[in-house]
Amino acid sequence: MNAPAHGRLIGVSLGPGDPGLITRRAWDALHSGARWCYPVKRAAERSYALDIAMRAGIPCPPDAVELVFPMTRDALALGKAWGRAAERTAALLATGRDVCFLVEGDASTYATFGHLARAVRALVPTVAVETIAGVNAFAAAAARADVTLAEEDDTVAIIPAAYGVAVIDALIDQFDTLVLMKVKPLINDILDLLERRGLLATSVFVEKAGAPEERVVHALGQLRDTRVNYLSLILVHHPDRPRGPLQRGCRQRTPTLHDIAPNPDTEPA
Repeated sequence: MNAPAHGRLIGVSLGPGDPGLITRRAWDALHSGARWCYPVKRAAERSYALDIAMRAGIPCPPDAVELVFPMTRDALALGKAWGRAAERTAALLATGRDVCFLVEGDASTYATFGHLARAVRALVPTVAVETIAGVNAFAAAAARADVTLAEEDDTVAIIPAAYGVAVIDALIDQFDTLVLMKVKPLINDILDLLERRGLLATSVFVEKAGAPEERVVHALGQLRDTRVNYLSLILVHHPDRPRGPLQRGCRQRTPTLHDIAPNPDTEPA
């Protein structure tokens, strides 16, 4: 008798914290009968991704499996952890059952899923992998803070804050909006930089967007010397950024009054 074909590895994006942002496609995958795997930093620790699903009213299946991904830069420790996670996932897929790997935010944006998929493919080159897109943290943060990421021809950059203030300082003048991810380790240095550049008032801090512990701070000065969560970001908007002319685009022509406001005699309210 032939062994069953490998199941699919599915990266299920759950959004950054609000269970209402789980997409219909992700919802269907979680109810499909697939085996669940979810990431934790240490064995038996609470999983943020799993918590989102459970707050959506989806009970955790009794056969769900935790995969440990330690928060360390030790290459040897990381290599061993990734190897164990990939081997465990490959073994589950070998039963022929699909495996849903739960991902906070979006599975293609600064997520564990891409690394896991590559490691599993190294063991099982023929495995089918599917990624279900989701709402990423910076889009949810902009919505919760009531700010826009970009309008018309605005430019946006998304970088980990760990690149440091020198890189951030250089990028500020190149982009209308700068998304600084995971700002915890450099929060005071970033605040100092934004104050020097006169951008504190046009920046906003968001922590755990959409989760019960969400925090949105517009007065960034109050964050100095405080503890912030790992799942935090700052949206830096540079309204007076100098720009060169566009080769193509709407800024080549001068806006008219009709472009700015609707005509009450011809357009509905």
